Amino acid sequence: MKAFAELYANLDATTSSNAKLAALQAYFRQAPPEDAAWAVYFLSGGRPRQLVPTRLLRDMATEASGIEPWLFEESYQSVGDLAETISLLLPESTYTSQDGLAVWLEEKLLPLRGLPPLELTERLPALWAQLDQPSLMVCIKLITGSFRVGVSKLLVTRALAAMAGLDSKRVAQRLVGYTDLSNRPTPEGYLKLIAAESPDEHAQRGGQPYPFFLAHGLAQPVEQFDTLLGPPTDWQVEWKYDGIRAQLVKREGRLWVWSRGEELVTERFPELHSLVSGLPDGTVIDGELVVWKDAVQPFALLQQRIGRKTLSKKVLEDAPVAVLAYDLLEYAGEDWRNHTQAERRTQLEQVIVQCSQPVLRASPLLTGSTWQDLAEQREASRSLGVEGMMIKDRKGLYGVGRTKDMGLWWKWKVDPFSVDAVLIYAQRGHGRRASLYSDYTFAVWDGRPAANVRWCRSPRLIPG
Repeated sequence: MKAFAELYANLDATTSSNAKLAALQAYFRQAPPEDAAWAVYFLSGGRPRQLVPTRLLRDMATEASGIEPWLFEESYQSVGDLAETISLLLPESTYTSQDGLAVWLEEKLLPLRGLPPLELTERLPALWAQLDQPSLMVCIKLITGSFRVGVSKLLVTRALAAMAGLDSKRVAQRLVGYTDLSNRPTPEGYLKLIAAESPDEHAQRGGQPYPFFLAHGLAQPVEQFDTLLGPPTDWQVEWKYDGIRAQLVKREGRLWVWSRGEELVTERFPELHSLVSGLPDGTVIDGELVVWKDAVQPFALLQQRIGRKTLSKKVLEDAPVAVLAYDLLEYAGEDWRNHTQAERRTQLEQVIVQCSQPVLRASPLLTGSTWQDLAEQREASRSLGVEGMMIKDRKGLYGVGRTKDMGLWWKWKVDPFSVDAVLIYAQRGHGRRASLYSDYTFAVWDGRPAANVRWCRSPRLIPG
């Protein structure tokens, strides 16, 4: 735990990407695989569920420090971080534990989940007494599920790739799904991340998806598109749907559905199970999960379904889903990401026709002789329930993340609606936002404005 706490301190103390990269490489070079496995999980955005209720931690810290609850809250507002506040208020201790991060997680912290409050109040002080203040702060962050530090998953990928002498795109591919709640970090899993490439690696991927390729925002006036992009014939144009980005992975006679957040969501969408028989093995499709009733339905309907713990027959009938497919990443067991966008689209359409399942549809392509022509078609976005258009380089390959070295995707979204409103209340934030007004309440009129209020564009109330 101490080594991981020192890494956290080094990462938190700098804004330099190179310094963070050096700190990550130094840690991974000396960390045993079981600790490195958990470190990759947390640094890449893994968020296990909260182990101990926050209210109980506050009460324990207040009692142990001998201060009043109001003073604890003032301290929290001043420090801006709950874990740091508690670690500063608890009696100071020296580091006595020699156990690494994995032992702390697997044998000491994870078993706390679900224990009654009385047992927690007996166990936690004994654990905290083994840690110095920096290690205690990290420990509490892990307990609350709020571990965050200024490191991106891309930076972790680069650090592992540089340390292992691998292509960072290969490491990025191996990392997909690593932080899913169903995945538990193991030494074997970590060693696979940094292992030398092997010829049969692709065949052993199981249900693992590919890293998602992300689009760049396009906000320039349409009059500049010819200079910026060239003619529309160089680009594949589609609607930008407001749904859940997902990959369908069909291998070994099974189907896996992954969200862009790298969550395995197969069981949330039972309608898609019909694709097990429809899609050939060795197929991976990128697309958008939407509610479909003769046309795309509002995202709010899909959101209602996502929030339910159980999917009743009525829910499935009211909000049936389909996948609007727009890319083919794997076909017949071969990685197709290095084929051009146009080639991938042609093969995708053939796969969809052969599959012949209503839950899998090709995202319609749009055509226009000029960008102005496409801009006029884009005006229908709201009536169609879409956010605008996607513009993809027909010669481009499928990259990793928001890159420009393999191809380009642009999202050409419609401008958001605006409304005149009155700010009637502002509230301070908490934690790191304690010094900022971050919560606002606005009001709009549904009738004639009151005599003592006049409207303005800026969100503030002006007395008459």
